[in-house]
Amino acid sequence: MRKHLTYLVLLFAVLFSGAAQAKVNHYVGGYAFGGEWTFRPSVSDYKPSLGGAGGAGFLYELQAGKDYRPARFLLDVGFGAWGGMTRYKQSSDIELSLADMLKEQGKTLTVLDLNNEPFDYRYEVRNRIDRYTSVAIQVPVLVGFQYHRFYMLAGVKINTHIFTKSFVSSDITTYGRYTNIPDLRNMPDYQFFDHAEKSGDAKTSLKLDVNASLELGGRLGLVTEASGYDVPKRKVELRLAGFIDFGITDIHAHESNLAFTTDKTYDTNPSSLDYVYQSTSMLDNLQVNEIMSTENFAESVNNLMVGLKFTVLFQLPEEKRCVLCQDAYRTSFRQRSGGVKHEE
Repeated sequence: MRKHLTYLVLLFAVLFSGAAQAKVNHYVGGYAFGGEWTFRPSVSDYKPSLGGAGGAGFLYELQAGKDYRPARFLLDVGFGAWGGMTRYKQSSDIELSLADMLKEQGKTLTVLDLNNEPFDYRYEVRNRIDRYTSVAIQVPVLVGFQYHRFYMLAGVKINTHIFTKSFVSSDITTYGRYTNIPDLRNMPDYQFFDHAEKSGDAKTSLKLDVNASLELGGRLGLVTEASGYDVPKRKVELRLAGFIDFGITDIHAHESNLAFTTDKTYDTNPSSLDYVYQSTSMLDNLQVNEIMSTENFAESVNNLMVGLKFTVLFQLPEEKRCVLCQDAYRTSFRQRSGGVKHEE
């Protein structure tokens, strides 16, 4: 550990000693990007599908290097926002039981059908797809170098997800499981359906998202190959690059958010209105969590984004050296002419 710390101190000493002799230029500008966005769960029964994201922001860049040398040190700090959509598809079909769901809610009621016969109402969930949309604030802090036309930046990007919503759709088959008779299927009067389309949405949340980022690209336009940049230097720089952001923190909030929800109550009294409503609306009683708020979805979930980034930079005015300073010229002339005269 002490050895590595010594190497780190030496590295910073070399960098700062080089920066002290370097010419520094300052730039401001903006960037826009777009690409593929998805979550990477540690273990999951869901397969990620194609998604997309895009965003933009403002940027400050410091460039340091010796005059007319092709290598330049870069430091970028920015602030932006982005939005995206990604989705997951259930890898295998699942089967749920109304009796099991009631037990999870602390209820031990017996469910009756239209003929007052006890049964277990069961669901088969197929082709389930969970879609996620999110809007995030982004703060990138990147360092790197520029050599001739080529440049590279690496560092961290911090994403704060301010609004995230899930939308779940699925193919639902329902049937009744009885004790003394075979399962009853495809009987709409009993609310047993084959391949009924069901969907729902839920507002969810993601924890603070810290990403390791790598950006590789080049300057656009004419570049003087001998020095690596234009002479005289252009006041505007255009860049195009590819980037990859990989989350190094777990963004799984582990909250309980139902995508298929209901406010209905269960009543086993055949003469009550609740019972009649229940027996004709069984399908609406299906309750399913969206996957990101399900504990067993994954122990950890990391962000992943790959895409293209366009950057435009405008050089800030810099203080120029005096070639023929007016005050020094007047002083030298007056001294040679025999004295200094008082000037109003």
